[in-house]
Parts: sequence; C-alpha cells; structure tokens
Amino acid sequence: MTLRVAVTGAGGRMGREVLAAVDDREDCVAAFAVNRSPTDPVAGVEVADAADLPDLLAERDPDALVDFTGPDSSVDYVAACAEAGVPAVVGTTGFADDHRDALADAAESVPVLRASNFSRGVAALRRAVRAAAGALPGYDVEVTETHHDGKTDAPSGTAKTLLADVEAERPDLTERVHGREGDQPRTESEIGVHARRAGDVAGEHEVLLAGDENVLELTHRAGSRRVFAAGALDAAAWLAGRPAGAYDFEDVLDADDGPTGTTGTTEETQTR
Repeated sequence: MTLRVAVTGAGGRMGREVLAAVDDREDCVAAFAVNRSPTDPVAGVEVADAADLPDLLAERDPDALVDFTGPDSSVDYVAACAEAGVPAVVGTTGFADDHRDALADAAESVPVLRASNFSRGVAALRRAVRAAAGALPGYDVEVTETHHDGKTDAPSGTAKTLLADVEAERPDLTERVHGREGDQPRTESEIGVHARRAGDVAGEHEVLLAGDENVLELTHRAGSRRVFAAGALDAAAWLAGRPAGAYDFEDVLDADDGPTGTTGTTEETQTR
C-alpha cells in the first residue's frame, strides 16, 4: 500500500529532506506540502500556503502528516490534524508545557508520534545509555551534543532525552549544569551538559561516564539529515491506522510487540 504523506515546513532543512526521502521511496507519495512563506517546488512537489492546511487535510485526506517546524506552528498543525482525523508525526523542538499539553489534547483524537530523534542508531544509543548508567553507579556523567550553526534550541531535544534516560537510572543525579566557567568544582549530584554549534554538522551526541579509573564514551554521529527523514517516514507508515494516543519512536522499533499507545519516554523533540 502506498503511504500518502503531508509535509509541513517544506521550505526548511528537514521539510526538504522529508520530501526528498518520499521521492526516493516506492511505498510513499507526497499528498501535499505546505510552508508559511512562499517556496519553490521541492522534490517536484508544489508547496502550498500553510494557512490552507485545514482545507488540504480535508480535501487530500493523507495517511499521515510529518512535521519538523517550530513549537507554535507544530501545535497548530497537529490541532488541524486532530480536527481532520489525520495521524501526526512530530519531530519539532523547543516545546513549553502548554505546547506539550496541546499535543496531548490532540492525541486524544488522533495518533500523535513525537520523538526527539528518528535515527535507529540513536534509539540503540538510548538503550545502551540506560544500561550503562544503571551498571555504573557513582560515575560522573557528561552529555555533549554538536549541531549545525543554524540550530536554534540548545541543548538539543535528543540530548534532553539522553539526560532523562540517565536520570531515570541515576536518581542521585538531580542537577543539570550547562557548561562551566570560573571556579566551579563538580558536585556529586550534577550532570554536565554541553552544546556546540558549528558548520553543517547534522548531529552528534556523546554520553561520557567516568569513575573508578574507568571511562566509557557512547557516541552517535549522523552523516546527514536523510537518516532522520527516513526514520520519520518509517514512523508515519507505522502510525497510519493506529488508534488515537501518544506514541514514541521506540514503539516503531518495538513494532513486533504491538503498539503501546502510551506517552512514551521522550522528554523533548528536536528541530534541525
């Protein structure tokens, strides 16, 4: 069956990558694409005004919508999906509590899958980080992420998710220290958090655990944004036809066990 995908933010980095990935796949077709400002066709797809999204959802009836935009626009787009009965895959970042509440409200009407990262490698990294954090009590932990110089939010949503994974295994780590300057000796309760912005780096995340004359470094590097687009389309294919609820990318990876329909474990989402 061919998956009919709607894409928001078609003029942005990830919107373009998603449309290119759709064009590459035989099992997907772009139902339509929208952007808030005028944009030339992307991957052969005409880009409509985002203000027309509600009408397009009703007229084109896509199987799922994929969104990598900004918090305010993402909430508006998912609300339109809830109204139209269209599943939504969200890879946006910087959500405040009221944004997350709005997404949760939408998930009462349609399936909403929100993830901080759509890379299968990052999913494996998260599992390794949880295992390592649980196996190494008392170790110091530092999380470092690097992204391109146009990324707006820091630390990244993936870094926040990794921090939440560590804290779930290490309840003694209660303080996130963002960078250090001057006289700042480390405390036993802290996790160091570092964000770097440079060039066109697609995404790099490192979790360092050190103590007892041992150092363990767990790192994931994305070669391009295409890996995130491919994962988002995998998520859209999995989400189409699911019951209403809030889902996470790990639900897609654990598909053999069936959908959970839970809020998942993602703390934040990522804009690239």
